[in-house]
Amino acid sequence: MYRSVGDKLIDVTKRHAVEISEQWCQAVQKNPRTPSYHSMETDRCVIYAMEFYRNIGLMYFSEKPYEEIHQFFRKYAENQFNDGIPLEEAIYALIMIRRHIWLNAELQAVFITALDQHQAVEGINRTIRIFDQAIYIVIQHYEHLRRK
Repeated sequence: MYRSVGDKLIDVTKRHAVEISEQWCQAVQKNPRTPSYHSMETDRCVIYAMEFYRNIGLMYFSEKPYEEIHQFFRKYAENQFNDGIPLEEAIYALIMIRRHIWLNAELQAVFITALDQHQAVEGINRTIRIFDQAIYIVIQHYEHLRRK
């Protein structure tokens, strides 16, 4: 049984990682704010999101989440940087990754009852903290890579 609705959200996200990643890829390849993704091979595009969706539980449930977050998003930043993705697009892609968690949750009817919706605030807050830290790490690591 789930400890909270946030746990349920993470479980559903991990179970549907491929489907969510494909939807994210379609969206990021069409979005005018992410033109560097428009011509990216679909398989490569899907992998960016799938890595996150499959590993979100490690960051979410970790006793030391900032270590997990730091490690994961430094790798994300390196991959994006090495693929020539501009920083602003890499950040917007992260925003879209976060958005697709919620779109999938709505599709899967994760938050059915008012109590579920109320309890979901904890999961939402934890997820937002992960992304806040991720954005900081990605910006910081891009700057480090640029200076090299």
